Amino acid sequence: MATAITTKVIRQFATRRPAQKHPRLADLTPCELEVLALIARGLSNAEIANELIIGTGTAKTHVARILMKLGLRDRIQAVITAYESGLVDTTNTNG
Repeated sequence: MATAITTKVIRQFATRRPAQKHPRLADLTPCELEVLALIARGLSNAEIANELIIGTGTAKTHVARILMKLGLRDRIQAVITAYESGLVDTTNTNG
């Protein structure tokens, strides 16, 4: 599914439910929270690296640690977690 479509579907889903913090979200570092928000925006590891001015390998490591710390299977679950936790602004209807 295209990133834009996936983002719109998740945004619609998330706006229908009140934010529910993932119990282990507090285990993430500020940098990992930022990476999680970028994952939720649909950015690839290379795009995350470019956005944060870090190496692609470092971005990949951050993603892997986020998945591990939150007990998530993949990036899709990470996106859902970010939206459900209120980490992503669902009031912005652009894009």
